[in-house]
Amino acid sequence: MYNNEVISYLQANNILALKFEHALKGVEKTVSNQIEMIGAGVTRALYYTSCFTDEYQDVCQQQKTEDIRFSRAIYRLIQHGNIVCDMLEIYFEEIFKYKTSDQLENIKQILMMVNIHIAASSLTKAGFALAAASSVAVGMNLSVDMSALVGARATKFLVGAGLYGIVQKAADSAHRLHLTYPAYYSALYAQELEMMYFLVEPLFERAEAFKAQWTSDEGIAEIITRMIR
Repeated sequence: MYNNEVISYLQANNILALKFEHALKGVEKTVSNQIEMIGAGVTRALYYTSCFTDEYQDVCQQQKTEDIRFSRAIYRLIQHGNIVCDMLEIYFEEIFKYKTSDQLENIKQILMMVNIHIAASSLTKAGFALAAASSVAVGMNLSVDMSALVGARATKFLVGAGLYGIVQKAADSAHRLHLTYPAYYSALYAQELEMMYFLVEPLFERAEAFKAQWTSDEGIAEIITRMIR
């Protein structure tokens, strides 16, 4: 009887999918994400207590700046939609910035050898960056469901903490980017997109994308291949 009540509860909360045991794996991950986000949100909120002390005004001001820039990035997301493709295009513009036409052609040929065709109308840096970004974006399935991160039935406090946890996650991600690839961070910052970097950070880490700063044409082709596949 107890099991039936548990299953009914899970069904009511859209936790059960096709198989109960399969769903539990998803639940475990979702709950873990919720706890992580809520914890980060509460921690960030506690940081704001530094606003009441003179010694930590820099911490307070930094968080306020991050909150403002996160809001601006969300506004851009609402207005323009596909900011992921925008961030990818900015990335490729950065790594192709000092490439010659011959080097771009070489990268294109290397990709063709592994059956990846970048449909650039021309081999200008801007054209190739846009085409590469589009090719990577096609293979991505990014969707940010804020309610899923904190739980649709959570209390107002937990929802607030969870959403603020997203801001903290975004800030931490942007900070890591600033340290690992300052040029790309600056390019995103100029477009008010650095606080959205957390959306593509897993892809960049998996593809080892920041090696593009010092790698060869072959290395760049490998990075693009990992991004697409």
